[in-house]
Amino acid sequence: MKKKILVANRGEIALRIIRAIQELGHTAVAVYETPDNDALHIRVADEAVWLGDGPRADYLSIEKVIKAARKVGADAIHPGYGFLAENPDFAKACEESGIIFIGPSSEVIGNLGDKVMARKIMAEANIPMVPGTQNLKAGDEGVDEAVAFGAKYGYPIMLKATAGGGGRGIRRVEDEAQLREEVHVARAEAMAAFNSDNVYIEKVVLTPKHVEVQILADAKGNTLHLGSRDCSIQRRNQKLVEIAPSLLKDQALVDEICDTAVKAAKAANYFNAGTVEFLIDKDMNYYFMEINTRVQVEHTVSEMVTGIDIVRTQIKLALGKDLAFTQEDVQIRGYAIEVRVNAEDPQNNFMPEGGKKVLVYRSPGGYGVRLDGFVYQGYTIPEVYDSLLVKLTVFGFSWNETVDRLRRCLDNYVITGPKTTIPYYLNVVNDPDFQAGDFDTSFIETHPQLAEYEEQGSEVNKLARLLAEIHHEQENKYAI
Repeated sequence: MKKKILVANRGEIALRIIRAIQELGHTAVAVYETPDNDALHIRVADEAVWLGDGPRADYLSIEKVIKAARKVGADAIHPGYGFLAENPDFAKACEESGIIFIGPSSEVIGNLGDKVMARKIMAEANIPMVPGTQNLKAGDEGVDEAVAFGAKYGYPIMLKATAGGGGRGIRRVEDEAQLREEVHVARAEAMAAFNSDNVYIEKVVLTPKHVEVQILADAKGNTLHLGSRDCSIQRRNQKLVEIAPSLLKDQALVDEICDTAVKAAKAANYFNAGTVEFLIDKDMNYYFMEINTRVQVEHTVSEMVTGIDIVRTQIKLALGKDLAFTQEDVQIRGYAIEVRVNAEDPQNNFMPEGGKKVLVYRSPGGYGVRLDGFVYQGYTIPEVYDSLLVKLTVFGFSWNETVDRLRRCLDNYVITGPKTTIPYYLNVVNDPDFQAGDFDTSFIETHPQLAEYEEQGSEVNKLARLLAEIHHEQENKYAI
């Protein structure tokens, strides 16, 4: 039966979900704020509802999104990632309104969004975890508790907001003196970011690998995984490059981590799509970090190596279908790499380039190339949203083939107007450590030379930039 599904998001993920909805024969409804008047997702959708002037406030308004869903008679809402995706109150509002929330239940989102509660659930299921605390007590008592933890486990340690996510609400502490100061600062930051001043502590795993596992679960409790991903290449806890499968050489360890992810999902009574994240130390010990209760930015690499459409599966599961395949049906072949092409200047501390017009846009293509983006030639990038423009994902049957394909695609990719992260990624791809698969979460910090390049380095890109400048001058020749 044909359903009407509202997508409570914007940008590339809104487009990704809209296309899946339409492929399934359902009606896709977009929402938007005024800065997104020229956005591609509202043109591709079957219907579009204006939420307000924003910016961001209307995308984050549970009341307005639910009102929009009711206005168009939506049967379901897909939250994408970010915005309201991991907000248990939003999931609860959908449930109370009789609207299907495409994701886990509000109770599961609440439990796993509370990092301390998540640790408790995992401890009861004997999932290996980094040593940590429950919520620190208020005032000086909490400071004393934190100091005692540091004395027992040593430094560095990490102060984390209990309600944190997306790399926010995290402070690394190197010694007791800093810890005594930072507890109060961390509480204030947590309150400002998440409306809760609860914080807890975890021991820092030095220069770990960050490996995660995509899981799917239906309403009957059937739960499986789609293999591993490596997300170790990060900047300030924000992922830049994602790879599937992980490059861990010990396949038995990878299998154990994937099985542990399924066990963790079952312990949390998980439903729909999610990601179980782990840290792996230099001795190859692995530790549970969190479960993300949404589709991940990097889901594309898992889709490329398994052939399974994760978003399509999400929708079918939410509409009452069982998983149509078993763990034995999931076959991993080859490798996939995703890079996030952002409108940022890596040579200026990754400063956003919002407000600039895309003068020339020419994308790469060919076998094994996937682009998830929303920019086009003539599009002016809003200043008020995330700087992600396009996710470039490539597939190859071997690691070397995949790296070579990514290099060629980046060299062929032309975006002029705003500065982007494309030349930065070219340096990543050409780095010997990356090519050897030898990297962990310290990669960006230990490779400062990655930001050393000439803007739009290849001859093709230099020519495209020159033509764009000539065109721009002609358009503005008679401007006063």
